Amino acid sequence: MVALHNDDDDKEAPLLARNAGAPRLALVRCDTLPEDAVYRDTGCDLAPSCLNCPLPRCKYDVPRSARRLGNCARDREIAVLRRKYDAPIAAIAVTFAISRRQVFRILREERERKDGA
Repeated sequence: MVALHNDDDDKEAPLLARNAGAPRLALVRCDTLPEDAVYRDTGCDLAPSCLNCPLPRCKYDVPRSARRLGNCARDREIAVLRRKYDAPIAAIAVTFAISRRQVFRILREERERKDGA
């Protein structure tokens, strides 16, 4: 937990005047979790609990992360169809219900991933 401390804060002046003899307390961040609260690990549609989740980061913390996880298998399959079987771009686009341009993007990303690995 991070405690915030600001000596120049004018909003604290009346509080300090009322409690002139009391020790000064540090301000605490407003987004911290309450202490002694019970949090249930209910998981989501990907895993029954957060501790058993396949994602490296929570899908609620990263936008579209669950979708990307499903698209990885699709993208690999598209790359295999094109590389191994020389499938036409139009046929791949119709099969996976995506645009031709998206097929080209996927093939480029898979090629870059392969070259970078």
